[in-house]
Amino acid sequence: MKKLAKEFAEFINRGNVLDMAVGVIIGAAFTSIVTALTSNIINPLISMIGGSPDVKGLTVTFNGSTIDFGAFISAVINFLIVALVVFAIVKAFNAAQTAGSKLVKHGKDEVVVAPKCPYCLEEVNVGATRCHHCGAELPEKAQAHVEKAE
Repeated sequence: MKKLAKEFAEFINRGNVLDMAVGVIIGAAFTSIVTALTSNIINPLISMIGGSPDVKGLTVTFNGSTIDFGAFISAVINFLIVALVVFAIVKAFNAAQTAGSKLVKHGKDEVVVAPKCPYCLEEVNVGATRCHHCGAELPEKAQAHVEKAE
């Protein structure tokens, strides 16, 4: 029983579980906002077109069973609004992540390789005319070169 409690505590203390819990809470709060928007603003606009004072009034009765088209329309509108907002958030997050990775990669794409003496193969200072290890005269000023990192 202690092992099970310990595993459960480790599971709960993971960062992604807490992030998910925060997401669910914010999602529930956002859903209530969208429901209020749909019920109080969008449904009355739709009812102006349909002629009914309430979208929920768009019902059809067959053999004692009622089909509520208004509730279905409200649910579809709620879904579309939530999906649009989630899409916009994901799109913005991906754009920010791409821009951030470009900034990080910009400095890591290139590696400066120090020049080497052609005689002793030791590294020499950039712009040196003589090797400080073997004293050989370098054929031209030592130039560092840039290589692409893999």
